Amino acid sequence: MPKSKVNTGSENYSAPTNSAERRTPVKLNASGTPRWYVVLMLGLMILGLLWLVVNYIAGDKIPFMSALNAWNYLIGFALMIIGLLMTMGWK
Repeated sequence: MPKSKVNTGSENYSAPTNSAERRTPVKLNASGTPRWYVVLMLGLMILGLLWLVVNYIAGDKIPFMSALNAWNYLIGFALMIIGLLMTMGWK
């Protein structure tokens, strides 16, 4: 059975000679996420949680919440999920 050739990598490698072959990393947004984005993100998650807690504790005593019935769960979870999806843009 023939042996396979072992390539060490140094035989065929040649260093870049001109500046077009060299690549330097570029910083895109070094400042980070604006403060309003973080406040909005956390606010939506907390608002969604509070909506569900208030609905669970006193939903039948608040007129507009009792009229929404099961839609309260959708509203609360939607607010939390929007805030959670916003965390993907947080740097």
